[in-house]
Amino acid sequence: MRLPHPRGPASAALCQALSGEPGMTLEHIVNLLPLLDDSSPAALTDADLQVTLAICYELHYNGFDEVSGLWEWDPSLLALRAAAESLFEKALVTLLGDVAPVDPTAVPQLLIALSSDDGGPSLAKFIQRHATADQFAEFVVQRSIYHLKEADPHSWGIPRLTGRSKAALLEIQIDEYGSGELKRMHAEMFRVTMEHFGLDSAYGAYIDVVPAITLATNNLMSLLGLHRRHRGALIGHLAAFEMTSAIPNKRYGNGLRRLGGVPTATRYYDEHVEADAVHEQIAAHDMCGVFARENPAEAAEVIFGARCCLALDQLFAEHLLAAWGRAESSLVAIARSR
Repeated sequence: MRLPHPRGPASAALCQALSGEPGMTLEHIVNLLPLLDDSSPAALTDADLQVTLAICYELHYNGFDEVSGLWEWDPSLLALRAAAESLFEKALVTLLGDVAPVDPTAVPQLLIALSSDDGGPSLAKFIQRHATADQFAEFVVQRSIYHLKEADPHSWGIPRLTGRSKAALLEIQIDEYGSGELKRMHAEMFRVTMEHFGLDSAYGAYIDVVPAITLATNNLMSLLGLHRRHRGALIGHLAAFEMTSAIPNKRYGNGLRRLGGVPTATRYYDEHVEADAVHEQIAAHDMCGVFARENPAEAAEVIFGARCCLALDQLFAEHLLAAWGRAESSLVAIARSR
């Protein structure tokens, strides 16, 4: 994967620094981060900030072809990441409000109630009934940023849980990774869907053309996964993700069939209809419910993580539907200069 194209002064300076050897100070880049009003959630859609975060986080995954692996734990880079994360976290709190106290025994029921609220725009219904082949392909491009590394961000939670909640997380993750069989890994299934549309299925191929909100939905998972203090929010995010997956994926599969999609192309979506119907029960009760009862001080974080997941997914859906409603592309045009 190549470094993304910069989308502002901070990401430009970071890309330039990463082309050199670790050890240089990045303090000046902190001063280039967007000056955002704390009373606004603008950080969620600020392209410069989200690209900067995406670059910092990717160093903990596959990294970049032209970047030394020594940058991953470089103290100056971690300080920059922390400053960017502070803006991101403030935006989440501005959007959703402070983390509110939660009765630990009520966590499963609260997750069910949150996941049953369909008050936002239904991207899945639009794709099922109305999306053109080009719009469906755009949707696939947008989702490729996550689906080509599906389950990886939530796997950061495995060493941070114990007992029954850890076993529940592993049960979900094992399915995501195809029980060790390559062709059944969800990321590999998604590659087949991409290839049906003639898309480039290389990891990170489309990071330059997705909007800031798409990067934010992915950065959120890494933010939660890379900080132990957010372990409750991480599993809450996963629970909301799984509990709102089965019905939309059924709609996506039906929408692709309407457009002539063959079984190998729809397999990714069809697989999630059955798997996630099981996962949602495991996630709500065995993972989050048990974790909250055993760690009552972190119960509120579980619900906050779920709310973050649902809120950013709603913003993502609104972006796509608004663009398509104007007969425009939901992607962005970034010209490479490097």
